[in-house]
Amino acid sequence: MKPKYDPLFEPFTFASGVKIDNRVFMAPMTTNSSFENGMVTTDEKKYYKRRVAGLGAVVTSCAQVMENGRFAGSLSAASDNRIDSLSKLATTIQDEGPKAILQIFHVGRLGSRRTLRGEQPVSASAIPLDVAGAEVPRALSDAEVHELVDAFGQATRRAIQAGFDGIELHGANNYMIQQFFSPHSNRREDHWGGSLEKRMNFPLAVVQAAREAIQTYAEKPFIFGYRISPEEIKEPGITIEDTLQLVAKLKEQGLDYVHVSTNEWTQGSVRNPAEATPIVQRIQEFVGKDFPIIGVGSIITPDDALETMKLGIPIVAIGRELIVEPDWIQKVKLGNETAIRKKIKPEYRKDLMLPDAMWEYIESRPGWLPIVY
Repeated sequence: MKPKYDPLFEPFTFASGVKIDNRVFMAPMTTNSSFENGMVTTDEKKYYKRRVAGLGAVVTSCAQVMENGRFAGSLSAASDNRIDSLSKLATTIQDEGPKAILQIFHVGRLGSRRTLRGEQPVSASAIPLDVAGAEVPRALSDAEVHELVDAFGQATRRAIQAGFDGIELHGANNYMIQQFFSPHSNRREDHWGGSLEKRMNFPLAVVQAAREAIQTYAEKPFIFGYRISPEEIKEPGITIEDTLQLVAKLKEQGLDYVHVSTNEWTQGSVRNPAEATPIVQRIQEFVGKDFPIIGVGSIITPDDALETMKLGIPIVAIGRELIVEPDWIQKVKLGNETAIRKKIKPEYRKDLMLPDAMWEYIESRPGWLPIVY
């Protein structure tokens, strides 16, 4: 391996005490490949096994905390009878070396009656996503919000009992936690909405429920992360100033990291193009070096990963590139980084161990991954 890549392979210890072997995570990516009941499929296990060896940690695709929080093909952490299934996924990852982190979520207004067996999607408020054909969700009652908070705590317990090394709360990508934080989707005027402070109440309650589960059930150090989308371009929408206040609160809660979801690691503000400083850098500088931010987004080469770390970001997550190149880590370690694949060809499909549903998803989204026919 070239010495310049040594920083990527330095160990890192989180505040919880969990130590990872290096600074490279696998980012959470939807496989669309679980059984209808949310159990892990053989194809999913093969998909992870093919590409996780040598990573510091793997964040799984998201697992719903309630059955009305699912989308087609998502994992389930919504009941105790899913613990054994989740355990098989954790073991598949851990047997290859990395720490296994279960991402947990609720789909919220991004759900549909089709995938929810005729049930109306729910959200913070009865405000649909601003896209054509979006269904109008039903606003949760106060009692239902409390049930949902508890469900995140119960899902955390199940992750612990399934043998995972950590959880990541999915507070990004327009799912339920973000829906409560966003002034676009949250028009409530009770404890759970209105001012910025009240819009933070749900995310912070979920954090507390997860923390209590960790303190009660974890018998060893357990990673506790949170993923955010730092801004929304819609109006009204989340601003970077909103996010900095939320991240400051998250730091007070003693989380291990915040994972910043962006399309490009170099991405500046989407609301104010004049603010070109990478947003992950702004967040890291705001919270200080003692609270790690994970950078992600179009990190394709090891040089991209190094440049991200040079922004002061201690950990990088690789997503789509690990779909294209399952041997990314091995090629870097062997000094063969010039052989890293950057495009997919149909003849690679068998080697890539991509589940059928995931391949169809890739084909249906031109430009999401570079496929060469």
